[in-house]
Amino acid sequence: MPSPTPEPFSLFQTRQERHWTPLLIAIAVVVVLLGGLFMLSRQGTKPAITPDPYAQKLQVSAIEVSRANNFVGATVIYLDCRVTNTGDKTVTGGRAELTFRNTLNEVVQKEVVPIRVAHTSKLGGYEDYVDLSLSPLAPGQTRGIRLVLEHVSSDWNRAFPDLRFVNLSYQ
Repeated sequence: MPSPTPEPFSLFQTRQERHWTPLLIAIAVVVVLLGGLFMLSRQGTKPAITPDPYAQKLQVSAIEVSRANNFVGATVIYLDCRVTNTGDKTVTGGRAELTFRNTLNEVVQKEVVPIRVAHTSKLGGYEDYVDLSLSPLAPGQTRGIRLVLEHVSSDWNRAFPDLRFVNLSYQ
């Protein structure tokens, strides 16, 4: 019986079966790791809070705290007050840092919220609260501001929180 003869050299290679499972697992691990790194980097990027020397020229008066339920039934806290710009610059932006305390005078929550000022619409004549950049606070001017909080600690003593203006912009 003749022995099998090897096939002559061919330009076409025989196709070997590939195993895709290890490659797919490696891709999945890389995607999960990159997603985890992205989430960790997002949590650490809080805007810097910088106190501003011009903040002492913003005098606060007529402080009121109120509550309302929003359309989903959650309680929203409104902190309303009047602010007078006693300085010589127009305030065009900023945030308010609020420090809430309990009955033992311990800090139970700190929040930084945008400053929203009372603005009367030219079209309908109704009053609304808009971002300070849309309705700046000129020197010598007194305006109502509203600070809105969607959650406040249940341990809060219900007194007006410590208020500090931060990250102000002015011209």
